[in-house]
Amino acid sequence: MPMERTLISQTPEKVGQEVLLKGWIKVKRDHGKVTFLDLRDRTGVVQVVATKLKEAAKLRPEWVVEIKGLVKERPEKLVNPKLATGRVEVEAKEINILARAAELPFDMGAETLKISLPVLLDYRPLTLRHARVQAIFKVEETIIAAFREALKKEDFVEIQVPTIVPSATEGGAQVFPVKYFDYDAFLAQSPQLYKQIMTGVFERVFTVAHAYRAEPSVTTRHLTEYVGLDAEMAFIDSFEEIMNMVEKVIRFIFARVETENRAELALFGASLPKLSQRIPRIKMREAQQIIFERTGRDHRAEPDLDPEDEREISRYALEKFGSELIFVTHYPTKKRPFYTYPDPQDPEYTCSFDLIGRGLEWVTGSQRINDYDMLLAHIKKWGNRPEDFEIYLQAFKYGMPPEGGFCLGAERITMQILGLENIREASLFPRDMERIDFRLPKKEKK
Repeated sequence: MPMERTLISQTPEKVGQEVLLKGWIKVKRDHGKVTFLDLRDRTGVVQVVATKLKEAAKLRPEWVVEIKGLVKERPEKLVNPKLATGRVEVEAKEINILARAAELPFDMGAETLKISLPVLLDYRPLTLRHARVQAIFKVEETIIAAFREALKKEDFVEIQVPTIVPSATEGGAQVFPVKYFDYDAFLAQSPQLYKQIMTGVFERVFTVAHAYRAEPSVTTRHLTEYVGLDAEMAFIDSFEEIMNMVEKVIRFIFARVETENRAELALFGASLPKLSQRIPRIKMREAQQIIFERTGRDHRAEPDLDPEDEREISRYALEKFGSELIFVTHYPTKKRPFYTYPDPQDPEYTCSFDLIGRGLEWVTGSQRINDYDMLLAHIKKWGNRPEDFEIYLQAFKYGMPPEGGFCLGAERITMQILGLENIREASLFPRDMERIDFRLPKKEKK
């Protein structure tokens, strides 16, 4: 009967026992007749000692092997406190090569990959194996799982929505057309219209959805395809309720990351953002006035905060409230999508908000228009055709309660928690104007 595989994380419990390990060679060190191997599997790394085994001489980094050997305690002076398995090593008795790897283009054994972002992405299937890169996506997994769990506790229902749509969700030209048989279609800018429809079914819904923005920009903070953590809730009394829900979800996410990702945070020397007892809330025009008074930079007539404004208001929030997150509310009506509810006190502004975290927008949300005639008028006012929104409008034609929602950017939150320099680091296979897996060739100028 074949020997059962032991995972590397289990080796400290197997001292004195023979085990079968399977994984990748992370590092190989030759010392005369003795070869030391760092073996990696999905659970961690362990040191293997191979003496007088001819197969050991052949091994190279990233070769896939199975090793039979005896688990032994390391001498006290040779214990490696950096490894969870650092008190043990495996004395190899037999090595079987399962797959060979080509010569590596750079050192994968270093604690930090000393390569540029383009190279990191050009060799993505390889660089994703590095412990520091893996850590990013373990944190992102926790963020997404915590988002789901937090909303399930609040009686939200998870839904799955289409990403091929008949019209632009938010209007405008920033959409990708799709060849859909003999018809025009687009990749969805967000699941917005469908999650609104579904509040007429389940009242409270959420989805983890891919969204696509044909924005002609290559920045450290934008992706063409991103993962949105979207939620929508009905029977609200005001958009303050939506911000309350966002705050509850964010605090839940932080608690989960703090509990489940201590090792990953430590790899980056990262800490979770500081929060005050209540995340502060400030109107956009008030924020612009504060920025003007602090910096002399006058953006008080602008319809939005620019990146430097977001960084400055974050500095203000930390100094004034001890919070690295701040809600900025009441963005101008002309700057927000057609479905955003105007402020009854001042219709030039909306019942909307962004949550700014460490100088970057993390969340956007608002109360939505639930009156059919008002929504129809806004669709026309924004230059859209009502017939393109027939299914969406049907939900409101047959009665929709006051409702609203929000979207968290999974990659942005991961980026800001870990202090990454570029959002592409927080996307497994990032898409932007210059890349679809590989770097796209530059078009020749005509």
